[in-house]
Amino acid sequence: MIVGRSLERSRLTRLVADAKDSRSRSLVMRGEAGIGKTALLDYAAAIADGMRVLRVVGIESEAEIPFAALQVMLAGDLHRFDALPAPHAQALHAAFGTGSASGDRLIVGAAALTLLSELAGDGPLLCLFDDAQWFDQSSVDALLFAVRRLHDDPIAAIFAVRDGERPFIASGIDDIRLPRLDHRDSARLLAAIGSSPKEIADRVLLESGGNPLAIVELAASAAGGTPPAPVAPLAAAGRLEEHYRLQIRALPERTRLALLLAAADHGSEPLSFLAAAGRLGLDASDLEPAERGRLVRVTSDAVEFRHPLIRAAAYQEAPFARRLEAHRAFADALSDPRDADRRAWHAASATGGIDDEVAADLERAAERAFGRGGPMGAARALERAAQLSGDPAVRARRLVAAARAAYDAGRLDRAAELATAGAALTRDPVEAAEAGWVRAQVAYERGSPAGASMLALDAVTPVLTADPVLAVGLLTEATWCARDAADEELLSRCAERLRIVRGGSPEMTGGLVGFTDLLRGRPEAAVPPMRDLVQAAHTGGVEGSVERLTAGFMGVLIGADDIAVPLLDGHVAALRDQGALGWLPYAQEPLALAQLVTGRFQDAAANVAEAMSLGAELGQDLQVVVLTAISAWLAAARGEAAATSRQAGLVLNDPRHHAMAAAQAEWALALIDLMDGDPAAALDRLDGVCGGMCGWDVTIRAIPDHVEAGVRAGDPERARRHLPRLTAWAEHTRSPVATALALRCEALLSDGPEAGQRFEASLGVEGCGPYDRARTRMAYGEWLRRNRRRSSARAELLEALATFERIAAHGWHRRVRTELNALGGAAPEPPAAVSGVARLTPQELQVVRHAAQGLSNREIAARLFLSPRTVGHHLYRAYPKLGISRRAELSQLDL
Repeated sequence: MIVGRSLERSRLTRLVADAKDSRSRSLVMRGEAGIGKTALLDYAAAIADGMRVLRVVGIESEAEIPFAALQVMLAGDLHRFDALPAPHAQALHAAFGTGSASGDRLIVGAAALTLLSELAGDGPLLCLFDDAQWFDQSSVDALLFAVRRLHDDPIAAIFAVRDGERPFIASGIDDIRLPRLDHRDSARLLAAIGSSPKEIADRVLLESGGNPLAIVELAASAAGGTPPAPVAPLAAAGRLEEHYRLQIRALPERTRLALLLAAADHGSEPLSFLAAAGRLGLDASDLEPAERGRLVRVTSDAVEFRHPLIRAAAYQEAPFARRLEAHRAFADALSDPRDADRRAWHAASATGGIDDEVAADLERAAERAFGRGGPMGAARALERAAQLSGDPAVRARRLVAAARAAYDAGRLDRAAELATAGAALTRDPVEAAEAGWVRAQVAYERGSPAGASMLALDAVTPVLTADPVLAVGLLTEATWCARDAADEELLSRCAERLRIVRGGSPEMTGGLVGFTDLLRGRPEAAVPPMRDLVQAAHTGGVEGSVERLTAGFMGVLIGADDIAVPLLDGHVAALRDQGALGWLPYAQEPLALAQLVTGRFQDAAANVAEAMSLGAELGQDLQVVVLTAISAWLAAARGEAAATSRQAGLVLNDPRHHAMAAAQAEWALALIDLMDGDPAAALDRLDGVCGGMCGWDVTIRAIPDHVEAGVRAGDPERARRHLPRLTAWAEHTRSPVATALALRCEALLSDGPEAGQRFEASLGVEGCGPYDRARTRMAYGEWLRRNRRRSSARAELLEALATFERIAAHGWHRRVRTELNALGGAAPEPPAAVSGVARLTPQELQVVRHAAQGLSNREIAARLFLSPRTVGHHLYRAYPKLGISRRAELSQLDL
């Protein structure tokens, strides 16, 4: 029975009701042992009329087995795997050990999301996860990824987590903590159990401390003639465990040994238990006293303890040597190849010192974990294998491999610790470089880009000739980080080493050297090798993920927008198809920048929103900051001053000092200043944005804003300060957009007919994006009005306004409308279809665009990591905004 807990039961009732009404909800219940978590899960199951209930209980002995919990949960639905999209089916088969893994670790989470949505198509679904702190990390990652993305499915998920065990981090999911019962409810529970003498009842209430299980157990103990010990109140869990230890000590020695064996592999199937028991000279009858005492229950499927604290007491009560014997018995008894991972871990738990054979078994278990897409399981197996390794060189190799696996699993702090330990042991320059690479990648997120670049540069020196491919990878990391830090000295060191490397892709090394030259203000030397890399990627001559991402971004830097956008767009699409979720936030950043500078603001917003969500989930904290800077710029373009200020503040106050992101954030704030009629403030901000190394990056495109701010502030000399950079960029890149922007700047700084000619020349350049053309038209219209060419001014301003409406650059509306009002006559309202597209949320826009291409809801869901039902709801909400009623009409819209 449940006494009290009215608030908690009410919350569970609402959660279940919402799920039945296709409003997905998830909840984490936390509390100490015996506090009533399982009872509340039972309550949820009892009120789940008409729902299918999937229930999984975490087992400590399986906490290191990749996807063990997920296998239990979905064991009855294996036949449905092959009906899923191919990448999802492949991921689930790999997780179940019936196939090989491909793609990112979280593709299993995306597959679980799709499968759960499919199962919910048969009827509402309630997922109950008890003792979730003992779930293996691979299952935790997959399940949390899935439930966070359930929105419009009839699915509820409840995780019960015990305090004081392994951490269970579930950010983004509602969380409640179960308190102890107050005195009144404790007394009600005690009375419901049975009458007790007042003295005993008072002692039970005092010593239970409001823990429901403690009340039940201590009351039962008192009823049996053994009153609670007269001690001062202690933590309930500690008293309960001592209570169970006293019960276990009263058992026959052989029964205590049998309980230890059961505790060593909780939930083991009876045949495995009996096989291990035989190796200790025990048989089934030795468990009978424990069964009669309600300490364990034996079913046809498992030998289980009635409560986790009984298991803890049975295990901890035994001497260390006996515990080793129990694990060794299981290691010897588990002969089925399907139990290879359990056998390896039992063998490791039975080993008190060095054992190279057991270490080798654990390394093979790690390989299997990798093959199933479980990097955290692999990391733990490799770390334990390293501890058991006698040869320091082998130990170092396994530690470095464990570090890489931990990094791939998103456990950055542990990855850095393992990498440091491995680097201290190894004498192999390649292993040392690998360890340094891991440390650099962690330092990027946890420390600063500058620190990450220095670590990568330190690691690369020994492998410049020994392993040039590895060296290029490290130098790519170092160069990107030096760029992010805007550190010219670090960039120079990167360039020096890149010129030494002999091996790998010559286009990649040459492009990186060009990258460093451009950022150090040498466009004449930079552009040719950068263009070679861009063209190589465009024609398929460069295929690696990092290479294609780098080439796409370099395309933006040299103004090759017509190549950069499709190259980066195709790369992101390929990563989606591969299920490489961990790469997506990094690839979506340059894609969003390319879309931003070409005026595809809604596309950029959709990419940024998705990338920020994924980045936060993957622990890519600094990448989220970088994406926030892009989001701030997009908010500025929309004229959302408060959002711009808030997001820019997050970037500018971040202690990791990502200089390029900070420059983008300042650019965003400067745009708001320009829109608000404060050109002097904009000019001050843009001086920092357009100077130094940042002024040669994407923010070179802020120079026209700087020129405009200077002209409007009445300071033409200051307005010219950074123009030579833009002119040199246009001269050496021969980019249409660079040429058009330079001509606009010259027009703003010119007088008389020459200004008009340069505005016309700028607008005559083909290949400039709609946003930049609209900004030029706006400036030209203002010039025409001042020069009393009213008809021409109105035409240019109306064209600018229509473009700003179409691309959702609403921040410039007020300025254009002010000019139009000065000319006489109000500006027309935007067309309904255009405003409809502008009203779509970023995710709705993504969904409708895929739907317009003919993709099914299931295919769209697979690409966007949503449930098919959520995709359907996005379409349902989008149709009225677009003024349509049928899916077929999407192909007729300009999306």
